[in-house]
Amino acid sequence: MELAFLPSPSSPYLTLGPLMLHWYAVMVILGVAAAIAIGQRRWSARGGAAGAVLDIAMVAVPFGILGGRLYHVITSWQLYFGPGRNPVEALYVWQGGLGVWGAIAGGALGAWIAARRRGIDFAAFADAVAPAVLVAQAIGRIGCWFNQELYGRPTTLPWGLEIDPANRPAATPNAATYHPTFAYEAAWDLGAAALVVWAERRFRLDRGRAFALYVAAYTAGRGWIETLRVDPANHVLGLRLNVWTSLLLFAAAVTFLSLRRPGRPAAVRDLAAGQPATPAVPLARDAAGDAPQSQDLPAPAFWRRS
Repeated sequence: MELAFLPSPSSPYLTLGPLMLHWYAVMVILGVAAAIAIGQRRWSARGGAAGAVLDIAMVAVPFGILGGRLYHVITSWQLYFGPGRNPVEALYVWQGGLGVWGAIAGGALGAWIAARRRGIDFAAFADAVAPAVLVAQAIGRIGCWFNQELYGRPTTLPWGLEIDPANRPAATPNAATYHPTFAYEAAWDLGAAALVVWAERRFRLDRGRAFALYVAAYTAGRGWIETLRVDPANHVLGLRLNVWTSLLLFAAAVTFLSLRRPGRPAAVRDLAAGQPATPAVPLARDAAGDAPQSQDLPAPAFWRRS
């Protein structure tokens, strides 16, 4: 048998005394916690109110879970509806099946609603939390490792993922190791998070442009990783549906980056917290390449439009 650098866990469950938790859910929760911590630190550095990210996450996370599940069920409807299927299983989120596109869209809608109620400019907030969301996606993707799902084609590379016979595709029952696409995507997400942080400072990305870079960077990686996967999926013109989604969102994000112009420094406001306007100074090099006066100044520039 080919030795795999990444052996699969023996069980998808974490047992804590009488409790049996699904590792997939545990990783999602850890990802959300990391995103809140990182996002709050970045938001506070811009003058945002303490606790704002947690408050907004309380609305965004349920919306994200709902959106992710809806996207999965709609794009993989044959798993839940039709002869021999149980439609009630569409509600079994703990068994896996959260479409990242729906999760991002649903989470963004929930965040927009919560931010609007607090009087926070949504574009500014989205820029602040964009790298944090990528970190959350990286952590959450590890849940697929415990489930032995969403892996790629068979491979003999040293980092091949060992899959139990019961979880192998019917077409390759004798192939022991497969591309660990969950690890590829997790690594890509962390690299994309670093890219967003660097580019935000270097190019003064504000007014939603840092979030647009997040979308472009993530979809660029997801597109090629998706072509490695062998799990059942609906195809359009010979390509997996998620590849088309990646292409369309990448094009939209790049277009937004190209057309959106930088703004001017203004203020952070949080009406729900009773926070006064705080000047926002961009932490980025100026046109002459000179560094800012203080490394403690928040970045980048943004403001709330009336």
